[in-house]
Amino acid sequence: MLMGDDNDINSADDASLFRNAVKDVQPLATETLVVRKAPPPPLPAQSQRDNAAVLDEMANGKLDYSELEYGDEAVFQRSGVSRVVMRKLRRGQYAVQAEVDLHGLSVAQARTDLAEFLQRASDRGLVCVRVIHGKGHRSPGKMPVLKPKVALWLSRWDTVLAFVSARPVDGGTGALYVLLKGR
Repeated sequence: MLMGDDNDINSADDASLFRNAVKDVQPLATETLVVRKAPPPPLPAQSQRDNAAVLDEMANGKLDYSELEYGDEAVFQRSGVSRVVMRKLRRGQYAVQAEVDLHGLSVAQARTDLAEFLQRASDRGLVCVRVIHGKGHRSPGKMPVLKPKVALWLSRWDTVLAFVSARPVDGGTGALYVLLKGR
C-alpha cells in the first residue's frame, strides 16, 4: 500500500468519526445571539484639559520674552526623545506632512493660527510639520518678534515632542521642524 492511500483512509475515517460525534448537535437560533456594539473610544480628557490650558495661557498668560536673535537655532526636546530622533529631525529626514506660514502676522494672529494648525495636525495624526515664523528682517531693530514666541508656545504645547530650526533649503532659522505625538 502506498503512503498516499493510507492518508486517504485516515481522512475518510476522521470525517466519519466527526460526523458521528456531531450528529445530535442542533444549530443555535440566530435571534438568541447578542451582538454587542463596540464601546466608544475613550475620551482623552486630561489631554483635552492640558491643551485647553495651553490655549488659555497662550491667549491670556504672560509670555517669556527671552529673545532668540537672528540666526540663532531653536531647539527643544521632551524627555524620552532620543538623540537619534533629534539628529534625524535636524537633518530634515522626516517627511513634512503640513506647514503653516506665520511670518508677517501680528503676534495675536500668529498665536491663533498656530494653535488651530497644531490642533488640526494633531487631530489628523500628523507626525512632522513645519512652522514658518520668519527671521525678523522686517522687524524693528531687525530683532525677530515671532521666533521666540513660537518657540515658547510650541514648548508648552502637550502634543509637541521636539522641534529644531529647519535646514537652509526649508527656511533655516526662520522655520522649525516640529515633531508631534503620533496616535
